[in-house]
Amino acid sequence: MDKVDESLNASVLLSFQAENVRSFRGDWELSLLATSLAEKPVVRRVVWRSGGRTIGVLPVACIYGANASGKSNILRAMADMRELVLQSFRLGSPGGGVPRRPFLLDPEARRTPSRFEVDLVVDGVRHGYGFVVDDQRVVSEWATRYPHGRAALLFNRTGDEVELGAGNRARGQAVKALLRPNALFLSTAASAAHPDLLPLYTWFERNLLLADARTRTFRQAVTRQLLDDEARRSQVLALLQAADLGIIGANRHEMDPVMQERMQRAVRILSGREDDDSSPADILDFETLDSNLVHRGAVDDIEMTADDESLGTLVWFGLIGPVLQALAQGTVLLADELDASLHPALVSQLVQLFQDPETNPRHAQLIFNSHDVTLMGDSVTERLIGRDQVWFTEKYSDGNTHLFALADLDPRKEEAIARRYLAGRYGAIPILSSEDFAAATAPATSGRPT
Repeated sequence: MDKVDESLNASVLLSFQAENVRSFRGDWELSLLATSLAEKPVVRRVVWRSGGRTIGVLPVACIYGANASGKSNILRAMADMRELVLQSFRLGSPGGGVPRRPFLLDPEARRTPSRFEVDLVVDGVRHGYGFVVDDQRVVSEWATRYPHGRAALLFNRTGDEVELGAGNRARGQAVKALLRPNALFLSTAASAAHPDLLPLYTWFERNLLLADARTRTFRQAVTRQLLDDEARRSQVLALLQAADLGIIGANRHEMDPVMQERMQRAVRILSGREDDDSSPADILDFETLDSNLVHRGAVDDIEMTADDESLGTLVWFGLIGPVLQALAQGTVLLADELDASLHPALVSQLVQLFQDPETNPRHAQLIFNSHDVTLMGDSVTERLIGRDQVWFTEKYSDGNTHLFALADLDPRKEEAIARRYLAGRYGAIPILSSEDFAAATAPATSGRPT
C-alpha cells in the first residue's frame, strides 16, 4: 500500500511552472504528482483539504540532459522565485525595478514579462500562488487556497489594483497601503504578519534551497552548525562515516566572535534571511569554520585541514547539513549536479534517503539534475527512481530549452531505460561527432612560400 500521511501539517510541492525564465522561452511545468507509472512504495499519500481524500506525491524528481541544455536553469528558476518572494519588499527600492532573468537570445523575450507559479500543500491545505513580472513592476499576482476542496481567493492583483479575499480584509487593506509597484503582495503581507498569507511566505523561506557550487561554502557552515548541536552532531558524524571516506570524526575548535558571526551570517544568507552582496570567500571558507575532519591512520588518527581533503569530501560535507535539515523539516531541496565529485554509489544512497519513507517520514522532497544513468536502471530491480520521476531537457537550435517527462513517452515497466537513454531513444543527449573532434585537434598546416 502507499505510504499515507494523515497529518494535517503536511507541506509538499505539487508542481512548478514558469515562462520566459533563463533558457526557457516558453511555458513549462515540473510536476511531482504521482502518475499511474509510479513505483508504489515511494508514493506519499498527503492530505490536501479538510476531510478530503489524499493525493499521491513523489519525493524525488531527477532531470537528465546534455551539457548546457538547461537542466540547471530549472533549479535556478525555482530559486529565482524564492528570492523574489523573500526579498522584493525587504530589499527593493521604490524605483529599483524587478530583478529577473528572461530568455536572452530573443530580443522580443527580453521585452516580455516572466511568469512563475507553484501548486503546493501548506499545512494540509492546497494552495496556488504565482506572479508575472517585467523589468519595472509586478504585472499581476494571485493566491488561492482550497480548505474544503473549492478555490477560495486570498488575493488577486493586476498592477496596482488588488482584489482581496473574504478573510482578514482589514489586514489586507493595511498591506495595500504599503504596497510598491515592484514589490510582491505576498512579500509585503509577510512584513505585516498577515495571518492567511504568512504560512505561504514561510513555505518559501524554508523551501527551494539551491545546493550548487556557488553555495557550497554557505552549506558547509550549516553542517558546521549542526556539529555544535549535540542532538544533531551524531547524525553528521554518522553520514561522514557512512560515506566510506576514511573519516572517523570531526574536531571542533573554539571560534572567536568574529568568525562565529561570519558563520551565522553565511547561514542567514543561505536561508534567505539576509541579502547576499558578497562572494562566499568574503565571508568565510572551510578553514575558518574551525572544524577539521579526523581520518583513520596506520598508527594514529590524523586531523586534516581543507587543503588535505579531497573535493568529494568537501562536497559531501557541504551536502550533509542541508540534507539533514530537509529530512528533519520536510522541505524541498534543490541539488545542481548532484553527482559532481561524488561516486554513483554515494549518490544512490543519498537519493534513497528521500525515497524511503522510513528515513523520510516528513515527506521532504529532492529535485536534482544528474548525468548518472545508473539511477534510472535497466530493470525494475536496478531502478532507484521511478519512470514518472525522470525528466529530460533538450535545447532547440534557437537556444530555447524544452522540458519533458519520461512518463509522457509511456515507457514499459521492464524497459531498459538507462540503455535506451544512452542510445538516444528518448533524445536529450548531445549529438557528437568523432570527426569534428579529430578535425578540431589536427595540427595546423601552413603552405610554403613559392
